[in-house]
Amino acid sequence: MKTPLVPALANRVVSRRGVLQGAAAVTAAGLILPYGATPARAQARGGTFRVGIGHGSTTDSLDPGLWEHLYVQTFGACRHNYLIEVGSDGQLVPEIAESWDTADGQTWVFTIRQGVTFHSGKDVTAEDVVASINHHRGDASTSVVKPLLAAITDVRADGNTVVVTLEAPNADLPYLMTDYHVPVMPAVDGSVDPESTDGCGGYIVESFEHGVQATLTRNPNYWKEDRAWFDRIELLAILDPAARLNALITGEVHLIDQVDPATIGMLEGRGVARILSIPGNAHYGFPMDAREAPYSDNNIRLALKYALDREAMVDVILGGHGAVANDNPIGPANRYFHAEMEAKTYDPDRARYYLQQAGLSSLDVTLSVADAAFSGAVDAGAMFSETARAAGINITVNRVPNDGYWSNVWMQDDFCATYWGGRAVEDHMFTTAYAAGADWNESFWTNDRFNELLLAARSEVDENLRREMYHEMQQLVSFEGSTIIPMYNNYVMAVSNDIATPERISANWNFDGFRCVERWWMA
Repeated sequence: MKTPLVPALANRVVSRRGVLQGAAAVTAAGLILPYGATPARAQARGGTFRVGIGHGSTTDSLDPGLWEHLYVQTFGACRHNYLIEVGSDGQLVPEIAESWDTADGQTWVFTIRQGVTFHSGKDVTAEDVVASINHHRGDASTSVVKPLLAAITDVRADGNTVVVTLEAPNADLPYLMTDYHVPVMPAVDGSVDPESTDGCGGYIVESFEHGVQATLTRNPNYWKEDRAWFDRIELLAILDPAARLNALITGEVHLIDQVDPATIGMLEGRGVARILSIPGNAHYGFPMDAREAPYSDNNIRLALKYALDREAMVDVILGGHGAVANDNPIGPANRYFHAEMEAKTYDPDRARYYLQQAGLSSLDVTLSVADAAFSGAVDAGAMFSETARAAGINITVNRVPNDGYWSNVWMQDDFCATYWGGRAVEDHMFTTAYAAGADWNESFWTNDRFNELLLAARSEVDENLRREMYHEMQQLVSFEGSTIIPMYNNYVMAVSNDIATPERISANWNFDGFRCVERWWMA
């Protein structure tokens, strides 16, 4: 089966004015449910929603600035609200910020919703919002989104509003405020306690054990009358794919992520669950440490990029639930996706050419993989090793433990597997994972021209010039960057028929934008 480089997505282009007013450019086509999610049924409160997640580690933290995988992201969505929410249609929706406005894109005013309380009973105020944002700013902050908010020069409370001043205009600031690392938390003496479980979300923490389980009960004072339908949420970390699948089949859980495409037919045949396959900007990859030989040589990086069969990976690893990627973290659902960029294909001769340019006739490297990185990562590593051999590249696949992968292997080993949920605006993705010095710049890549463009594009008001800048950045990342991105993966979930879902599922993150815990209900 041939897989197109660009899926047939009808992107909706939003004007700069629309962005400034709070619109988000996320393709509506990315929200279609190709495997026939059932129509919405009458919503009713009650029941326990049990979720089996293929992530979780004993090294996890309650500190939102350190969250890095689906388990902690979903746990956070249970107990927290944010200034702004991304709706299931991709549009920005007021949450704790009742509204927002700007006259010039540089100074933003967020009006804080009244009558919302934390689980502790404390009212949510503008001062709480200021402290929550400042947790990710300043020299002492350890937050991974510190670079994302580095352009903020001042944030202050002014009565019932929060005023955020930037060093230069940025039309995407409201979207950056939806980042899952930046929940609204209670302030004490001007700071938040990052290890507190207190939040203003739909569920209150009853118990939790890092990397094992979390149990929450419905917040009786939740301000959203049409959300948080379940009485109780149980999140279980089940890293083994077979155990996760079995938990769904036996009814121990209602929802699992990272469904093995090979099991989809069996699941549908049994009639106990249905498949949700949601296309978006998520992607799987293999970062190489650009600081270390041999990956410090771009010829080596290019040799490896031409030494894998992208179409075969999409067919085998994703079972067709995705699309070929071109070492580009900006996906087809993004506004400025560079669809005309030269597509890389499997080409052992070209890979050999780049090896020769590096002065080598062969190459030996080790690739560390675990299915904790993404479902099928071990098999993807084996496929990569097999296809690379024809180019004179010998890849030793080092299968490492699932537990602790994100703390012990990712950004520790010089060649490993990774996954990203993608971001709906280009600046968000690039600033988080590709800007020089970013905490999650997993390949430690730096490029002066890229960093110059990244800053300039934020405040560029000419739409055509801004597009050109983002296209050039994508070109640089694809052909000079140090991360191999062979495929855009759909979010593939299996949900029990005991659970009802909305007709439209959000594509901005997995699990309905992490919001399954408050948007879904018992059937």
